[in-house]
Amino acid sequence: MRKATLALVLICFGASGSAAEPMRVLAFGDSLTQGYGLMEQDGLVPQLQGWMRARGADVIMVNAGVSGDTTAGGAARIGWSLSPDIKAVMVALGGNDMLRGLPPEDAKANLTKVIETAQAAKIPVLLVGMQAPGNYGETYKEAFEGIYADLAEAYGTLYEPNFLSALGETPTEALAWMQSDGVHPNEAGVGKIVEVLGPRLLELVAAARNDE
Repeated sequence: MRKATLALVLICFGASGSAAEPMRVLAFGDSLTQGYGLMEQDGLVPQLQGWMRARGADVIMVNAGVSGDTTAGGAARIGWSLSPDIKAVMVALGGNDMLRGLPPEDAKANLTKVIETAQAAKIPVLLVGMQAPGNYGETYKEAFEGIYADLAEAYGTLYEPNFLSALGETPTEALAWMQSDGVHPNEAGVGKIVEVLGPRLLELVAAARNDE
């Protein structure tokens, strides 16, 4: 199903993308989005932009990643981050909430504000989920990870369940694609993440084009 959807998106770009102005897409997140520990050109946002342009999407990815940011920080800055030139937004927040053991219900309320602010401005959203560590227990892990699917269904956003899924099913597998801190992906790891997020962003851009 996803391959068929991607094919339709690419046909859409091939038919009309070249005649349109470049679309500005906001990448709204934390250090994973910002590109912590990497040369600027090796970070998530530049790699995503290159991937999308190579597939005919005339986009400008705007890096709104803030290292250390929580969902509360995102809720506080989403209003002014969505400048009038932004036409679509990828939201990838929650990792720092999980690392600090912050309440899932607070994160859900904060992410709700982010989504509602974007949708009030008629800006389509791609919500990217995060995988919680197991050190706070299975109940916490399930509650936090469930936030993203619940919000995506409630608000009808595009949805990618796990930001880091491309790096492997276990922490041990993921280490090969991580920097020395074991938290942030290296350049090659970012490339693998882009291969998963890229198709979802093409769908996001196509949705935004349809709303113009």
